[in-house]
Amino acid sequence: MNIVLVLVDSLTRNCLRAYNPQSPCRTPNIDRFAARAQVFNDHFVGSLPCMPARRELIAGRKEFMWRPWGSLEVFDPRLPLEVRKGGHHTHIVTDHYHYWEEEANGYIQSYDTTEMIRGYEVDHWQPMDPNEDKPDWVKKVEEFRAPEHIGQYYANTKTWTKEEEFFSAKTFSSACDWLDRHASKGPFFLHVETFDVHEPFHVPEPYESMYAEGASKNEFNIWPPYQVYDDLDAFMNQTNEEELNFLRSQFMGKVTMMDNWFGRMLDKLDELALWEDTMVIFTTDHGHDMGERRTFGKQHPHFDSHANIPLMIWHPANPVPRFVSGLTQTVDLFATVIEAAGVKLTTANRHSRSLLPMVTLGAPSPRDAVLYGTFGQGICATDGEWTILKSPEPDRPLFLYSTGIYRPLIVDNPIDGRLSKPPNKPVDQGYFDPSVELPMWKIPIKVDPRSGESLLFNRSEDPDQSRNLWESDPEQRARMLTLIRELMDEEGYPSEQLARLGLEAAA
Repeated sequence: MNIVLVLVDSLTRNCLRAYNPQSPCRTPNIDRFAARAQVFNDHFVGSLPCMPARRELIAGRKEFMWRPWGSLEVFDPRLPLEVRKGGHHTHIVTDHYHYWEEEANGYIQSYDTTEMIRGYEVDHWQPMDPNEDKPDWVKKVEEFRAPEHIGQYYANTKTWTKEEEFFSAKTFSSACDWLDRHASKGPFFLHVETFDVHEPFHVPEPYESMYAEGASKNEFNIWPPYQVYDDLDAFMNQTNEEELNFLRSQFMGKVTMMDNWFGRMLDKLDELALWEDTMVIFTTDHGHDMGERRTFGKQHPHFDSHANIPLMIWHPANPVPRFVSGLTQTVDLFATVIEAAGVKLTTANRHSRSLLPMVTLGAPSPRDAVLYGTFGQGICATDGEWTILKSPEPDRPLFLYSTGIYRPLIVDNPIDGRLSKPPNKPVDQGYFDPSVELPMWKIPIKVDPRSGESLLFNRSEDPDQSRNLWESDPEQRARMLTLIRELMDEEGYPSEQLARLGLEAAA
């Protein structure tokens, strides 16, 4: 069985007509794939944001209770190495530059072959000219974001005018070329990952004006801030609905452009007659909020708008398309791919559960509830009907646990920066995680919580999650707090997290 995994960054479920038939965003090729695939309705994030989600995918381990964004651990299994045991050639083609940053080492090195498409976001690819007079759209972004961010992106892409030069086009085209060369040479695992539709929301024509109603990126910001809270507040205090609508139009333009090139890959699967012996997975790491509730991105609290994400799977053993009910998570794709490759995982896995029986046999979900969140923020859970978003208690200690001392990326308002200052010296070393057979460093770290408000929603009665029932429904609040504690006990956590999250009484 061949396996193709397509990961599109920041793809919001509500933008896709397969999930939201009223969406104005045109995605004919995703629609085409959904019409033959199993479309999962209750698929959720786990550890957020980008690289924590990819550790779940590549190593099958949730990390948001233990550490922030960082390198793979020495004890982590590697998905490509496991799949290779089934006789598969493994290949990744990606423009997701975080894979080759210092703060995310180890994720792509285990593939047999790798193709890296350079230049996205702040990938240090082309030199910046400090004396260059930049266009107005770059200056608009500089008003609320560090100039080197958009400056690096502009240096990387300033000569591009054709659609074929942009990232999703290059990524899917490279995947098609690889299939031409290798699809007939034996079983393969092809991981295709485009950082589109991630910001900055910069697209060429015809996509720039496709949904924009005459507005221009020279008038409005195409990369609003959100990691630094004060910058986000400053932007939201001066923006207006016209600018927010323009941002959404550029996001949809990116989605439609990505869809066009995803369609080229579907055409290639047709051309090479691969559908009968190939499983195809299409998903994302998280959605992206676009100004709702005065926020952007994928930060805590993790509302369904970015936490309930698309997942579509084609498997020739069950070719009848259907909507699949039952809770699933990003981390489950690790075990799913391994089982599809005909391999049995030899190391213990605490977090990932294969979805292959759901796909091939119509079996029920292996989960009754799911737990998700961002390191240093709150904790979230849903049982499908109810969702709880529990914020942390103020001024409680937080520690990072790892077998190595590395330079993590803190993307959510660190109080004292990365692990480079005297307060960040390890305070202990030991076997804190019983599922890890190596000692780990315990390192104090400070993260400024984004929210102190806790939230409770009934998803079936309030799908937009606009009515917080935290105070008005104490019975459900207590039940969901108990559920969080039960899921934590099942998945593991550092002991101090109970006090930090205010869960000591929830048992």
